[in-house]
Amino acid sequence: MNPSTLQMIGAGLFAVALLHTFSTKFFEHLAHTRPAHAGLWHLLGEVEVVFGFWALVLVLSMFVVAGKDSATHYLDTRNFTEPLFVFAIMVVAASKPVQQLAGQLTRFLTRLIPLPAGWSFALVVLSVVPLMGSFITEPAAMTLAALLLRDGLYQHPLSTRLKYAVLGVLFVNVSIGGTLTPYAAPPVLMVAKAWGWDLGFMLTHLGWKAAVAVLANAAGLVFLFRRELKALPRATAPTEARPPLLVTGIHLAFLAGIVVFAHHPAVFLGLFMFFLGFTAAYERYQSPLILREGLLVAFFLAGLVVLGGQQQWWLEPLLLSMDAQAVYFGATALTAITDNAALTYLGSLVPGLSEPFKYALVAGAVTGGGLTIIANAPNPAGASILKGAFEDESINAGGLFLAALGPTLVAVAAFQLL
Repeated sequence: MNPSTLQMIGAGLFAVALLHTFSTKFFEHLAHTRPAHAGLWHLLGEVEVVFGFWALVLVLSMFVVAGKDSATHYLDTRNFTEPLFVFAIMVVAASKPVQQLAGQLTRFLTRLIPLPAGWSFALVVLSVVPLMGSFITEPAAMTLAALLLRDGLYQHPLSTRLKYAVLGVLFVNVSIGGTLTPYAAPPVLMVAKAWGWDLGFMLTHLGWKAAVAVLANAAGLVFLFRRELKALPRATAPTEARPPLLVTGIHLAFLAGIVVFAHHPAVFLGLFMFFLGFTAAYERYQSPLILREGLLVAFFLAGLVVLGGQQQWWLEPLLLSMDAQAVYFGATALTAITDNAALTYLGSLVPGLSEPFKYALVAGAVTGGGLTIIANAPNPAGASILKGAFEDESINAGGLFLAALGPTLVAVAAFQLL
């Protein structure tokens, strides 16, 4: 490897950004202890700002080292479809009519399970909703699950241990739960067309194993925290009036349209603009849209795209130096420090890979997708919605890693032994 000056700068800034993600709680603490610059510390304590901030530093470095034309060409050749899609799907999935419908379905399924309310609620939200991600896309499933957990679980006084345990299971289950189909999970989508992975292949090679792990993780969490969950009251239906069925149907149509055209930003952003117009026209059936949260998550992912584009020079040879068995665990570990879709995308560019290598790369990438906030594209969406329930409104990266480690090992067992 003979990296250029810019590649070295990019790798260094990427490492600094990773350290920054583990330090957001420190900046939030500074915001409370150093009020003179509280706004700056709050900004640097927002995990969604981290990669966007260091991406800005990288671009400024490019302007200095390589000039304006090189810097702007680099930005023009980045693919920002995923950040834009996550922004649009987050806002639509979190709209009041969609959320009310999701809440009704969750309460219905919860009542069907002959278990205490807290147990059945956790089982449904942490298993059924992540598996739905295979059909409505992982970002939409993450948004729905996080909002349901925020309103149905995190609003109650929970132990810190349970809060992180739920978050760890949610992130891991969403990451592996999108593998039933070839279009819903970003790391699968990157390779499905190039490698000819269709619905039948996904279900028989990855999907059923992922479903087993998702159910095991949800059931394991309920068992470990059975006493605390059993004490929670049954979720009650909101007292506010439900929107007309036609309004709910139109919201679902917008959601479906954005999902279908997820890889065509000109189409799904156009649909999103019409959605904003519709919600403004019928404001009486709406609650405030989560535009700020969605924009922060998109900013985070866009920063990851910009910084991640400078990591191929060391990631690709590292992956290709491994055999099929090693690449599974290597991809699982590397996913924790870079977006899992980036890893599988690099694999899709290499001709002649064996089938066991392909399986190991993708399975490893989704297995490690819950270990950190940056490991999987939907994770920042869930973190943005749920972080208010944690101390200093900040999710500790170490706490998340430890909480996700157990569910990740369950996924390892499912993909390696079944």
